[in-house]
Amino acid sequence: MAKLLTDLAHTLAPPRGDRHGPLPPLMLTLTVVTGVVDAVSYLGLGHVFVANMTGNVVFLGFALAGADGLSALASVVAMGAFLVGAVAGGRSAARFAAHRGRLLAVATGFQAVLVAGAVLTAAVSDDRVGDPVKYPLIVLLALAMGLQNAVVRRLGVPDLTTTVLTLTLTGLAADSTPAGGTAPRPGRRLLSVLAMFLGALAGALLLLHTDLTLTLGLALLLLAATSAASVATYRLSASDTDWTRPSA
Repeated sequence: MAKLLTDLAHTLAPPRGDRHGPLPPLMLTLTVVTGVVDAVSYLGLGHVFVANMTGNVVFLGFALAGADGLSALASVVAMGAFLVGAVAGGRSAARFAAHRGRLLAVATGFQAVLVAGAVLTAAVSDDRVGDPVKYPLIVLLALAMGLQNAVVRRLGVPDLTTTVLTLTLTGLAADSTPAGGTAPRPGRRLLSVLAMFLGALAGALLLLHTDLTLTLGLALLLLAATSAASVATYRLSASDTDWTRPSA
């Protein structure tokens, strides 16, 4: 229990000299964003994911088999936009790889612009999500999440992928004491799962009880806060600080 509580505390408030510096709590915020955005895409844009590409591959198979309520085109568009966003994220990661804080600041800034475009699109359409509006929203959000995935992959903070929880949950079980493991970073893994859950819950509640624009506005607010915090840590950190250097 002491190990769990210590890991929880160090994830939320990393101690001085931590290898990943302020990145863990910022990654948790991006995980919340993922939950919110996928709530929007699945519940509001016709059973499609913009962050979870495993789901889209499965949905594409279901749709081609003739399952009701699924769109093969929506899944293909989401995957295509996600890949384009991942390419952009990879290029950004290569350009700003020398300083992880600067890389995150640049990436979340671009993400915020894309999500702001989605907020504007939803607002202009008065939240009526027909085909002329649905596909631009899918493209904008999938671009943002592809960018996020590529950059988070380069940042390399263990157990904080911000989008995929299958390996995180597997690690919680397979590395646990009952399984004979050493249970590394149990608090961080639990927080990652909790962050995704809270994002999905908040996104679903807002979407079901308010509107699409407000729900996307929450994602934009979280991204703007992450970008601002990233800029602050980037500007305040020395260039030779250990956490700023690329993860091995």
